[in-house]
Order: sequence, then C-alpha cells, then structure tokens
Amino acid sequence: MPQENSRRDMIKKVATVALSTSAFTSLSNRVSAHEKTVDEKLKGKINHSVCAWCYNMPLNDLCKAAKEIGLTSIDLVDPKDFNILQKHGMMTAMVSSNGPEWGITKGFNNVAHHDKLEEYFRHYIDETAKAGFSNLICFSGNRNGLSDEQGIANCTKGLQRIIGYAEKKKVNLVMELLNSKVNHPDYQCDHTAWGVELCKSVGSPNFKLLYDIYHMQIMEGDIIRNIRDHQQYIAHYHTGGVPGRHEIDDTQELYYPAIMKAIYDTGFTGHVAQEFVPAHPNPIASLKQAIGICDIA
Repeated sequence: MPQENSRRDMIKKVATVALSTSAFTSLSNRVSAHEKTVDEKLKGKINHSVCAWCYNMPLNDLCKAAKEIGLTSIDLVDPKDFNILQKHGMMTAMVSSNGPEWGITKGFNNVAHHDKLEEYFRHYIDETAKAGFSNLICFSGNRNGLSDEQGIANCTKGLQRIIGYAEKKKVNLVMELLNSKVNHPDYQCDHTAWGVELCKSVGSPNFKLLYDIYHMQIMEGDIIRNIRDHQQYIAHYHTGGVPGRHEIDDTQELYYPAIMKAIYDTGFTGHVAQEFVPAHPNPIASLKQAIGICDIA
C-alpha cells in the first residue's frame, strides 16, 4: 500500500508539473504573440489595411505606426485627409463617404434620397479618382418597412444613376454588409445573399460588396463557404473578433488563419482591413498581433 501511495503521489506530481508547464507555455505564447513586433517582412499573400476610426489617435500617428508594421493602406479615410496619407506614402483601400448628411441609416434603398445621393457620390467618385484610389464605400440604408425585394429594386435604381460615371472614372462603389442584430438595427444589406442579388441587379463590374467578417459571423456564420461561393462579388474584407468586436486572437470564436487562406485561395488581390476595436491597453500591439495572425504563409 505505501508503495502504491508513493506511485500515486508521483503521478500527481508529474501531472501537476505538466499542467503547469502547458499553462505557462500557452500563456507565454499568447503574451509573446500579443506583444510581438512584426519585424520580419510581411509574406505578401494578404494585402493588409487598417480602419482609421478604431484607433483613438491622430491619422498622422496611425500612418506612422501602420507603416512601421509594413502596411501600405489606411481604410475609411475621407478625401479631406488624403494629403495626410500622401505625406506618409500611404493609400486608402476603401474611401469613406460617411459624411454628416449621409451614412449607414440613409442610403440607396430610399428613392427620395436618389437625387441628392447622385450629386453627393459624383463628388466622392471624382475625389477618389483624382487621388488614384479605387474603392468607395456606400450603404443600403435602413429598411424602414421595405421588403427585401423592394429594397433591391430601389437600390438598383439609385446606383444605376451613378455606376456608369464610376465606371468611366475607374472607381468601384462597394456596399458594406453589416449586421442588423447587434450593431445596426434595421440595416437592409445584412445578409450575403441580399448583397449578391443586388450586385446581379445592378449589373456592373464596378459595383461589389465589402464583406465584413465580424458582421456576417453574427448574422449568418458559414464564413468560408460564403467567401468561396460569392468571391466574384466581393471587393474588400474587414475583420473583427466575435463577440465584442475586439482583438481577433484566442479570446473570440473565429479562426482567422483559415479564413485568410480561404480568401487567398479564391485569387483575391484586394485588401483585408483590420476593423476591431482594441481592448488591449496598447492598441498598436493588438494591430501587430492581428497582422501576424492574418499574414498567412
């Protein structure tokens, strides 16, 4: 019996050491990944960008930090700030059109807005083309009682008023897919299938979708299959941790390396932009970590 107890004690000690070692290694890896500076050259399979609004810092400072990591783009920059990008040798892979009058809730699904939206977007198309950028964001607007079919019909009418001008200027109008469950109640372009049907209805290679992985995980999941099935209608991607829209590390439910591989395997050559709101006290460390996660070999 004493010998058996001794054996059991030894097993317990070994298990405790193994567990402690495993926990320490896991913690060390997480800390190392979080604090890691992306010193090595980015691998080149994914073109990385980052959304300006997520970082509570001047655009000048974000440009400097992003450039040090190896990024060449800052997303959702308004034309009035293009000079800041140019000063740092940066570009924007997605131009913001979210001005004081128009935004997410008021968009192309309301025919009463079409006249003003045409004038507004012609200006933004001109500014985007003048700077040599390609993608300009747009939104469906909230449903406000519209059926999905009527929303597509209304958006098509409005977008077809300006899409020829966008084609002439070599600018893509890109409608963002957003969730209506948590962040944007009543927003109409809230499912991939709806966005794809709108692309087909507009019928122009210069109208595509911004596939926001965070938003679509909340609304429908099935991220990789939807990317594979509908890649021809997607011009751009955004990231974000689910739930909470924070870091895309092991605190959330999506496995981004597999998603990035799926995006790369479709032949996508556009940009993937980080659009999470950092919870870590050092937001640039979080950005470095996210780029490292998405920079697949």
